[in-house]
Amino acid sequence: MITRVVESCRKSKVLDQVIVATDDDRIASHLKDSLGMEAIMTSEHHLNGTERIAEVAQNLTDTDWIINIQGDEPCIHPRQIDLLGEFLKRNEEFDIVTMAKRLDDAQLYENRNAVKVRMNEKEAVSFHRIIRSGYSETIGKHVGIYGFKRNVLLDLVKLEPTENERELSLEQLRWMDNGYRIGVEWTSFESPSVDVPSDMEKVLTFLEKNGQI
Repeated sequence: MITRVVESCRKSKVLDQVIVATDDDRIASHLKDSLGMEAIMTSEHHLNGTERIAEVAQNLTDTDWIINIQGDEPCIHPRQIDLLGEFLKRNEEFDIVTMAKRLDDAQLYENRNAVKVRMNEKEAVSFHRIIRSGYSETIGKHVGIYGFKRNVLLDLVKLEPTENERELSLEQLRWMDNGYRIGVEWTSFESPSVDVPSDMEKVLTFLEKNGQI
């Protein structure tokens, strides 16, 4: 998975640098052996990926924006990364940006592992694990990619968890509870993620169907 994510990042036109942050020696060894790439080793005590990339961001003093592409997104398309980068450049009023895809599978509305985002034009209004209201043009399947202004990222990890975050295990709710606005760009690309081990079969089927394996 990590190799596929790195290869997609390297094909992106908006990224100046690709960094893998991990606390796992197996991932670091794999990257060195398969891609000749050195990972940045981070603390093993981080609670989530945002805290992990914030540790790295502390030393990236010449960087204004950081895009976090999660390692469980082996189907992420380089064009999705570019779309997010282009969106954040056009919409500087947002300190945080992310991505969503139109929901074309009714079963996803009640799938807890498929996070949904409700939007008002290009801004996130709320995030959900289960929605029972049915199809809406304002609801999309959240894609696990974020862009942060570097200074905002460093502030986000200092915030205390909120009740909404604890209830749904969604850290973006902590940011919204503290007044941060999240911009959302639409994507037409399907990019199934690996949220639970059983998702691997779904992802492999998707990659094979699209001639990527």
